[in-house]
Amino acid sequence: MIFARLYSVVASIPSPGSDRIELGPLTFRFYGLMIALGVLAAVEISRRRWAERGGDADDIIEVAKWAVPAGLIGTRIYHVATDWKSYRGDWLRAFEIWNGGLGIPGGLALGVLVGVIFVRRQGWDVQNMIDAIIPSIPVAQAIGRVGNWFNQEIYGRPTDVPWALEISEEHRLRGLEEFATFHPVFLYEALWNLALAWFLIRIDARKILRKGQILPLWIIGYGVGRFIVEGMRTDAASLIWDIRINHWISGLAVLVGGIWFYLLGRRPVPVEDPHDLDELELETSAD
Repeated sequence: MIFARLYSVVASIPSPGSDRIELGPLTFRFYGLMIALGVLAAVEISRRRWAERGGDADDIIEVAKWAVPAGLIGTRIYHVATDWKSYRGDWLRAFEIWNGGLGIPGGLALGVLVGVIFVRRQGWDVQNMIDAIIPSIPVAQAIGRVGNWFNQEIYGRPTDVPWALEISEEHRLRGLEEFATFHPVFLYEALWNLALAWFLIRIDARKILRKGQILPLWIIGYGVGRFIVEGMRTDAASLIWDIRINHWISGLAVLVGGIWFYLLGRRPVPVEDPHDLDELELETSAD
């Protein structure tokens, strides 16, 4: 009886009552707020990790001023480029980012690229700063994915598992109107990203990676997770040879990340790199 009552309470994740909050004359969409919270979390994590490496924590804020706007632009460009048919005839809707539609791969690529360019121009240690920042990115992604709950999007096939997601009728996809609960795909991806962030922080703390290797390792982890999650989604997507385009991108990310990770591991150990000197001393003593 107790378990039956408990199951009835947690039999599904309720749909949100609203996708926005109104404070007087101001209206804020939860989707945007979650993205902002994700950015703030990433900046704070990066500041602490960079300070632990002997850097100035405020350097991260300067990087964020360039990388974050570039990332947002990249997410929208990627989304519109891969789903352009949805905007045909009404291209102004391409600027309505508050309604969702952010292509994470594009944002990650452009945000990281602009961030690296800025760091290099400042004369800072690019690889060391990348090592500090990268684990914070999947945390930001996980928090940002909660915004999909408020928009009632990124869900999978119908299901009645205890953690099923309730979707209101007006947000159900065509052909699924008769079902009320679905797999919370956005939640699966968020949990994957949190696990990935934990793994990256832990392996970085063990000092077994070469400088810069954490970036391709993250790319591999993100690619694997996104490939799995993409297969669960039921929303429409652009296809190449009947395969979702994000499946192609995810597979490419794993391939490129794997090759990159391998090549970085094969590079000669620079004598002036204390991070790698510790590893070299261990290898020498073992011999």
